[in-house]
Amino acid sequence: MLKNLGGYLSSIGFLTIKIIAMTGPNKGKIFPLDNYDRLCFLKNVVKNPNIIVGDYTYYDDFENVENFEKNVKYHFDFVGDKLIIGKFCMIASNVTFIMNGANHLTNAVTTYPFAIFGNGWENAMEGKTYPRKGDINIGNDVWIGYNATIMAGVTIGDGAIIATNSTVIKDVEPYSIVGGNPAGEIKKRFSDDIIKQLSELEWWNWDIEQITRNIQNLTGNNIDSLRGRKQ
Repeated sequence: MLKNLGGYLSSIGFLTIKIIAMTGPNKGKIFPLDNYDRLCFLKNVVKNPNIIVGDYTYYDDFENVENFEKNVKYHFDFVGDKLIIGKFCMIASNVTFIMNGANHLTNAVTTYPFAIFGNGWENAMEGKTYPRKGDINIGNDVWIGYNATIMAGVTIGDGAIIATNSTVIKDVEPYSIVGGNPAGEIKKRFSDDIIKQLSELEWWNWDIEQITRNIQNLTGNNIDSLRGRKQ
């Protein structure tokens, strides 16, 4: 039998079996889901250098993923503010970011922007500046629900969840759930001790092979299963 098998193998030549390790979708693709063009890896779509996006963060739009930059409002080059989004974030359709170009004077007699119209009004802002609240910073593993609005200067911590239709006007703590207008904290996702451990773990900074090996643990709720796996 072995002799016959040897003859068979020699007749067909050597058969090479190549095992390819799967490590998730290609982060360089625009559309990581086959035959679906309304969810994109956002880093591969944005063109504005003042919008910085981490790997594997996705944006899902009901119509066209190009709408994302249209929903970053009042983002003028001369202001120079940035929208910074971390890794593995999930951003739903119609999420809007209001940048500093929307700001008006609030401590003056009027908020009206005379200077932009010129024709004798161009000196209205001499010696004055419009208020600037800073960049918008979105952490890692943040889920932002449909139609939420994020205002200039806000920092959203890692692992936070922003509920549908929320208007976020102040910073959001890591691993907290916020909702409403203005958005307020609904609850923390975990105890303070577990939040501290998760913040130290920073799983989103692991290499993709390590993440792939731990997807069962990452989609579970047993933090102990991840202890000692940060290498």
